[in-house]
Amino acid sequence: MSRVVLGRVSGLFGVQGWIKVYSHTEPRENIATYRNWHLQCNGEWQSVRVEQGRRHGKGVVVKLAGIEDRDQAVALIGCDIAIERDQLPPLPPGEYYWTDLEGLRVVTLEGTELGRVSHLFATGANDVMAVQGERERLLPFVQPDVIRRVDLEQGLIEVDWDPDF
Repeated sequence: MSRVVLGRVSGLFGVQGWIKVYSHTEPRENIATYRNWHLQCNGEWQSVRVEQGRRHGKGVVVKLAGIEDRDQAVALIGCDIAIERDQLPPLPPGEYYWTDLEGLRVVTLEGTELGRVSHLFATGANDVMAVQGERERLLPFVQPDVIRRVDLEQGLIEVDWDPDF
């Protein structure tokens, strides 16, 4: 079963074992709706159950089962938070989870290889795809203007992009 990292334990909240979470989900508090998490701490995975979670200011705070005090929670700081891939809801056609795009080959309409998607990030206007090849390129993830075709089976994204840019 494959795991998808959705965030990271970023700190402590209070004295009763609550943790602060940096979430990659949109909206960010959605990370707490997944009740079964996997935490990766020091290269080891452990399964935990979310008891409660909520948005708190610009972040998210979560109470995990079995973590009852600050001393237990401090050991989780820096751990990655993942869920099983099959827990993610299906998306409508033409929409993609970023994790599914990372690592795909990026090729222009003329067949010029630009590299592979290293990561994506959000900007105010649109998402941006970082493509690492002989150099890094930042391409706006705008369909169909720039992103012409995504083929997850073939591991390929076809783009309308000038390779010199």
